[in-house]
Amino acid sequence: MADGMETESRKLLRRLREEMASEAAGQERLDRITHLIADSMRCEVCSIYLFRDEETLELCATEGLSPESVHQTRMRLGEGLVGRVAKFGKVVNAADAPSEKGFRYMPETGEERFSSFLGVPVQRLGQKLGVLVVQSRDERSFSADEVYALEVVAMVLAEMAELGAFVGEGAALSPLHQQSRLLRGGPAQEGSAEGHVWLHEPRVVITNPIAEDPHRERDRLHEAVEELRVGVDKMLEISRGGDTEQLQVLEAYRMFANSKGWMRRMEEDIARGLSAEAAVEKEQSQARARMSQVTDPYLRERLADLDDLSNRLLRILTGQGSANGTDLPPDPILVARNIGPGDLLEYGRSLKGVVLEEGSVGSHATIVARALAIPLVVHVSRITTEALNGDQILLDGDEGLVHLRPEDTVVTAFRDKMAMQAEAQKRYASIRETPTVTKDGERINLVMNAGLMADLPSLKNSGAEGVGLFRTELQFLVRNQMPKRSELVTQYQRVMDAADGKRVVFRTLDIGSDKVLPYMKHVAEPNPALGWRAIRVGLDKRGVMRMQLQALLRAANGRPLTIMFPFVAQAEEYREARWEVNKTVERERRLGHVLPEELEIGAMLETPSLAFAPQKFFDEVDFISIGGNDLKQFFFAADRENELVRRRYDTLNVSFLGLIERIVERCGISDTPLSFCGEDAGRPIEALCLAAMGIRTLSMRPASVGPVKSLLLRSDLQEIRKIITDARHRGEQSVRPALMNWLREQV
Repeated sequence: MADGMETESRKLLRRLREEMASEAAGQERLDRITHLIADSMRCEVCSIYLFRDEETLELCATEGLSPESVHQTRMRLGEGLVGRVAKFGKVVNAADAPSEKGFRYMPETGEERFSSFLGVPVQRLGQKLGVLVVQSRDERSFSADEVYALEVVAMVLAEMAELGAFVGEGAALSPLHQQSRLLRGGPAQEGSAEGHVWLHEPRVVITNPIAEDPHRERDRLHEAVEELRVGVDKMLEISRGGDTEQLQVLEAYRMFANSKGWMRRMEEDIARGLSAEAAVEKEQSQARARMSQVTDPYLRERLADLDDLSNRLLRILTGQGSANGTDLPPDPILVARNIGPGDLLEYGRSLKGVVLEEGSVGSHATIVARALAIPLVVHVSRITTEALNGDQILLDGDEGLVHLRPEDTVVTAFRDKMAMQAEAQKRYASIRETPTVTKDGERINLVMNAGLMADLPSLKNSGAEGVGLFRTELQFLVRNQMPKRSELVTQYQRVMDAADGKRVVFRTLDIGSDKVLPYMKHVAEPNPALGWRAIRVGLDKRGVMRMQLQALLRAANGRPLTIMFPFVAQAEEYREARWEVNKTVERERRLGHVLPEELEIGAMLETPSLAFAPQKFFDEVDFISIGGNDLKQFFFAADRENELVRRRYDTLNVSFLGLIERIVERCGISDTPLSFCGEDAGRPIEALCLAAMGIRTLSMRPASVGPVKSLLLRSDLQEIRKIITDARHRGEQSVRPALMNWLREQV
């Protein structure tokens, strides 16, 4: 960069700092800034466009265009050159703007006199705020130094907007983080909650984006980077001899922390007038912009490493830790980009709800949220940039909606909905002890899913008749090392004690796919849901399987024990696993341990292939539990983690119900007990159809027992079966419309 331009850049940033310290109102401050930039860049025009909503930009200030066009000129995202800059977050540098593809002439601005155009995005860490534009009469391309200088200014404008420097009248100048927002995501755990935001990792607030003393800022950066490097080296030293993948991540951290290019770019930013914090964030913003364009998973992970490293560096520079000093509110709703199961368990039941920017319906965090009965919404775009600690927030886990800083009318409607749900819960409590017998005399067994000791009190409170699925992997997932056998024995004993004689189905370790143990080498797979997981891992890592089987046998201490193997795709896998059980039982007998008075060994049917196994398999297995979540995604070839397709197919599709019917028939021939476990078992309409197809045991989350029982008590399964049969004969794709019509007639 030329010294002259560097001097002008610093001079402009210094004048911007003075402007930040002034008491001018938002519009006046914007007008002054456009004048300062045009003067410094030696351009006839400088304009600032800000978003008034997610899709619309508004001209909020200009030097050189028609003053009457301010707050009147608007364009859609992607419209014209300004809209293109906003949509793609990339610079547009055009010597002859009117000839550029996509150029849109705005007659009210009077810009036809200007040929050259330079537009840069105003954004902060991926949050799009607007576009900064300079224009000149002469046909010329702006130099790399001029582009860089304008990018630096745009970055400072983003920080100023974050600090509320441009608040004024109208939507585009309304204060950030004060407007009501409706954000949509994916429901991962049902339920509704009202509370206040608690950010798992509060955003760093930069109050000094402009450097007063560049030399001092450079020294601060060097000191902070050195502290960062020492910290990474310590983490590496502690992790030596541990998990190889974790070491690879830390090695990537060290590579970035020692990157000369990263350091040089930040030093150049400081030389142009930015503070150390602003220089780090500028590089972080550019890394995030690149990350959004990269499709290669490895490169995305490396850019994510750099993003995390930048956060660490910012916290060192600002002294802002993982919490901002405020107390956890009495009604916290956790907001995070993502969160691990261990962190979520530390918060425990103090949380009213969880909102994640990433996450998935099958993630560890989702499993824990379900176990704790905490409403959870995932894939909520921009929530971590929109929300601030203490913001009022409403969470609808049934619909996947989040109302941030809601208006009074929304709050009233939401509270009415929650009141109706509370009233329904009272009705469900009144039938808690009532046996689930349908109007035509069919007895349905309603049991619950669990994975934590915290779940077990729900066995009594919900009216569930037992535990149809106890997820044993959670004790493995929340640790940094393999649990000891003695620890597992104690855990399983406590579960059986809490069940107080009611049947508990222990599912053996179901890891792989989305459930990766932090201390076990992760195998990169193109499609992990169809890969090395569950019983496949157990049969390849038999030492782990035997340890868990020993722990279960010893925990039973003579009591009945029920074990279920997950993700069995063919009969031979079940036979091999059962052989391991028999061998372990024999070894325990030789060691003199008390054996269970009764031992049931079952299989979870989650792949269509097992439904077509030889009838001999159904004769051999003690029981079968249909794993509805996986079975449905494999049956329809629709990944339940993929938001584009996971809602596309209906459980009440006649083809899927036909598969369920086949499984019921085959189990009936062998007199093999059959249950259905999964989200659909806890949805009253779906549960009603499953019962009508012949399934007599449904396993669900505790909160679903009441609603499902209530509908079953009022229904005649023979009538429902006829509705299903008639829909099939009519060639309908799903029985849901016919069933909903029947239900409306019952009201």
